[in-house]
Amino acid sequence: MKKDQHPSIPKHFANITDPRRYNSRHKLIDIITIAICAVICNADGFEHISEFGQAKYDWFKNFLELPHGIPSADTFERVFARIDPKEFKTCFMEWIQAISQLTKGEVVAIDGKTLRRSHDKSKGKSAIHMVSAWACANGLVLGQVKTEEKSNEITAIPQLLKTLEIEGCIVTIDAMGCQKRICETIVEKGADYVFSLKGNQGNLHDNIKSYFQDRKQNGFKDVSFDYHETIDAEHGKIEIRRYWTISDIDWLQGKENWRNLETICMVERERQFADKTENETSYYIGSLANDAEKFSHATRSHWRVENSLHWVLDVTFREDESRIRKDNAPDNFAVLRHIALNMIKRETSLKKSIKCKRLRAGWDDNYLSKILAG
Repeated sequence: MKKDQHPSIPKHFANITDPRRYNSRHKLIDIITIAICAVICNADGFEHISEFGQAKYDWFKNFLELPHGIPSADTFERVFARIDPKEFKTCFMEWIQAISQLTKGEVVAIDGKTLRRSHDKSKGKSAIHMVSAWACANGLVLGQVKTEEKSNEITAIPQLLKTLEIEGCIVTIDAMGCQKRICETIVEKGADYVFSLKGNQGNLHDNIKSYFQDRKQNGFKDVSFDYHETIDAEHGKIEIRRYWTISDIDWLQGKENWRNLETICMVERERQFADKTENETSYYIGSLANDAEKFSHATRSHWRVENSLHWVLDVTFREDESRIRKDNAPDNFAVLRHIALNMIKRETSLKKSIKCKRLRAGWDDNYLSKILAG
């Protein structure tokens, strides 16, 4: 990599405000670039980042200025503790919008995750709860908003949605986010929605549940409905999913309060194990037409945010073990993980796991350059 061939990522973070007034011996963009590269390559703390920089000094010198060498671990920690996290996230989201394009009908799953060890009891600071938007088909984090408590997802989700380009997409949210205000925001952004229901919406869940149970007992006679079924067998179990959707819902009390509400859905999940059978029934509302297969795709895609984002952050990036707590550092380090995950996911020439690709990037400068160039 030649001196004038900077990786694409620093170009999108070059305008972040430097929080240091004095003694800024190291360039901010150098600090950010080294940190991103180090997290890609398995670093999970500031000491690791500094050590990675020292080990890769000659390689970094090809495209960074490094006027005073590699910063210390304390310098990395101080800088990331003071960088404005909102500004850092804005740059991240602008970068994502520049490198990705969502297709019509793509499912965007909104879900929250608590950084369990980010709390600081001595300062009365609770653990950070991060709400993220996950593009299920692209496998990319589109953005995130921090809340102090899980209940604040209700106010954080509209903030997150307003920053996203989701026209033509299908936004899925679990029961916590099934709120009229969130519904309104999604429609205003030109997207469709599918919300999971529980008992947090007054009688809405109970009315829809009773309606479906009555219609099922009657064999769905005298009602227009659509049906779809899937069967999967893996890991010693068989899972059958049955979907019923109905758009004849003029009877539904309060329907007018949910903008563009078109369809209700019942999903029965039957899991057959060698020694037992488990059954679960869930209910949904959505702005989609009466298409059970489309609802099936949306509801199943939603859980990819758990398996492809939250699980990867916990197991591969060890997010739940992180004890980074000082000021803005835990918030900003969460963004570093999202940046690293997105860049690794976009590099598709190596058909290996995220963990394997992170190790390879740490061993092979050419492969790390390929990830950065993506």
